[in-house]
Amino acid sequence: MANQPRKPHDDAIVPETLLGEIRSLIETRRNRAAQVVNSELVLLHWQIGNCIRREILLEERAEYGEQIVEGLSKALTQEFGKGYSRKTLFHMMRCAEVFPDFQIVSTLSRQLAWSHFLEIIYMKEPLQREFYAEMCRIERWSVRTLRSKIQGMLYERTGISRKPEELARQELAALRDDDRMTPDLVFRDPYLLNFLGLTDTYSERDLETAILREIESFLLELGSDFCFVARQKRMTIGQEDFYLDMLFFHRGLRRLVAIELKLGRFSAEHKGQMELYLRWLDRYERKTGEDSPIGLILCSAKDQEQIELLQLEQGEIRVAEYLTDLPPQPVLQAKLREFIRIAQARR
Repeated sequence: MANQPRKPHDDAIVPETLLGEIRSLIETRRNRAAQVVNSELVLLHWQIGNCIRREILLEERAEYGEQIVEGLSKALTQEFGKGYSRKTLFHMMRCAEVFPDFQIVSTLSRQLAWSHFLEIIYMKEPLQREFYAEMCRIERWSVRTLRSKIQGMLYERTGISRKPEELARQELAALRDDDRMTPDLVFRDPYLLNFLGLTDTYSERDLETAILREIESFLLELGSDFCFVARQKRMTIGQEDFYLDMLFFHRGLRRLVAIELKLGRFSAEHKGQMELYLRWLDRYERKTGEDSPIGLILCSAKDQEQIELLQLEQGEIRVAEYLTDLPPQPVLQAKLREFIRIAQARR
């Protein structure tokens, strides 16, 4: 059988740059289309929930509300298919109830999927809902990451949860309106370092080495805007050399973050050491446009009254405990809520 003549395009070579450019265009447009669809779905759900709530509130009868939702579910499912079950309609109503401002929902919908909202809307505390919603938006958390943060009680471990309600609302409003992060939104207490796999007996060097070995997990626990800069940062002051355990940079705060690791309890002398490091960093490492460096002392235990008397929370130094072995969830939850209660009572 005679060989068939080749068509001119059979062996055509597609330039890799051309293919890459077109592939990038397709992926970008697909992602944008998905974001638009997601945003419209969230807004649709909010609007449906708002319409139902408005109708039910006019009647002021609980049994009427049940009848309305039941009837709507059947009618909408028959006409539009799945997605309008009785349970889903109640989710929509809850979303409209706890997020009454359409403009806020519109802004959040650009980053948060409906699945994000389902994780947030049934939280009891308004500040807690707002915190997780805004952190999802700013740090672009997946639903899986959001669930992990909630399970790890991130809100309860931030300084914002221990502030008077009005001040906390002001900080969250600044985050929502201006994307402005504050130290109380960034730093946690305690830090959960159970991923390090440390045994009962270890040294400060063991702790530091374990953190560097698990740097990805440590950065996730610190927060998404932290960037690792150096370990054992050398500082020559006069005739002496000093070594800072770890140095990071936080993009949202626009500040260097000095971290010191302590095996035992926090001591007042640790404050003087950190102040020296921060002044050196401010003089020799701070770049134009950055705010002054801030310090974080991680210790196994601390006395809150000592922290208050040293006025550390009002300055540029934060002190936090770390846990390398997590207690049962109910125990941790009770401990954190007691911390919050005591802190709020003292203000």
